[in-house]
Amino acid sequence: MCEPSTPRRTDGQAPFDRGLGEIRAGRRTVLTAAASGLAFSTLAGLDPAVAAGPATRKRAYVLVVDGCRPEEIDSGLTPHLLALREGGVHHPRATSMPVMETIPNHTMMMTGVRPDRSGVPANAVYDRELGDVRTLDQPSDLRFPTVIERLNRRGLRTGTVLSKEYLYGIFGERATHRWEPFPIVPISGHAPDEFTMRATLDMVETFDPHLVFVNLGDVDRLGHTDLTGPTTLEVARRLALVNTDRLVGDFVAELKSSGRWEHSIVIVLADHSMDWSYPDRIVSLQGPLSEDPFLAGRFAIADNGGADLVYWTGPRAQRDKAVRRIRRIAADVPGVLKAWDRRADWLRLGPESGDVVVFCQAGWRFSDPDVFSNPIPGNHGHPATRAIPFFIGGGHRSVTPGKVSPRHARTTDVAPTVGAFFGLKPPRGGYDGRSRL
Repeated sequence: MCEPSTPRRTDGQAPFDRGLGEIRAGRRTVLTAAASGLAFSTLAGLDPAVAAGPATRKRAYVLVVDGCRPEEIDSGLTPHLLALREGGVHHPRATSMPVMETIPNHTMMMTGVRPDRSGVPANAVYDRELGDVRTLDQPSDLRFPTVIERLNRRGLRTGTVLSKEYLYGIFGERATHRWEPFPIVPISGHAPDEFTMRATLDMVETFDPHLVFVNLGDVDRLGHTDLTGPTTLEVARRLALVNTDRLVGDFVAELKSSGRWEHSIVIVLADHSMDWSYPDRIVSLQGPLSEDPFLAGRFAIADNGGADLVYWTGPRAQRDKAVRRIRRIAADVPGVLKAWDRRADWLRLGPESGDVVVFCQAGWRFSDPDVFSNPIPGNHGHPATRAIPFFIGGGHRSVTPGKVSPRHARTTDVAPTVGAFFGLKPPRGGYDGRSRL
């Protein structure tokens, strides 16, 4: 759940505030782009040879239109995104991966592996060591090397322009250059797309990274807060789509005018889509599970909007019995789609996701620990929000104009695509995704 009220953090400090502390302590160096005065940071003492990079004109740009539904590209509101899609390689069968949330799918994009290998299964997890629910927003939470780091080791320049605080936090200092997002909107924890795209353009002009990873958060944030429900015109979200599309058009125009377009690929996708619920379509598992004498006081729930992660906190020897009871009780709660044993082969979420993963039906949302915990109508994380746009534009000869692929593309395919474009070998153990060029 990309909820305004973010779960507690391990150190009580937001990633942005922590980053400012690192800058003041001299662990990172801030550079200012003359064109706009926006702040970018790089590791202190970066080798000038790395900063210069090898002699290749190839460039890759990954633009994540956070929370976009695939049919919105055909809505008439996004002509620039539609032109990119129609002029490149389109994957109409594309999906995000469980749990269909922002943090895990962004990390899947940059690692090319599933959460059981990356350690990042959801936005919010119950931290057994901490004894509390927290957001996965620490650099150490991501345990698998990203294509960002692997390109760095090749001497290529990389950049991240991430609008959301927790993405800024988990990707840490992996990129050669990193935008220090500002201004951060209170409660939503993200920087508006106007500033994010300005930062992207300035990063490209000032540092010219070989890879730039961009999160545009407005469509998602405004989709979350449409209090009028799923059957309205969703005016705020539609306006966000129009504005974000305009900004993408500006970006493409800059690539073409600067001569970068013919050497570039532009991967456009979403991390998940969006589903809406009315106030009477709320699922809360805390009560039903607490009413069971065996489970009472011996479980924890990490609410992720369209998915609840349930953790057995009792004796390990009783885990299997607890899983069976949790699944049985959850399955009988109105609005629940399915309760899965986390160890189900297809989920591949890893131990961080707890013991039982519960998805809600379309048009419903989880709210735990009580019915007032999640007031926002727009949510994702459940299967109703799997479908995403996914297409590859750009002027590089590896992009086939007008191609429509019948293959099932996934968020895990981004890193393999970028890696193949730059000639990187797969990481140890291989990718879980595949190149889509």
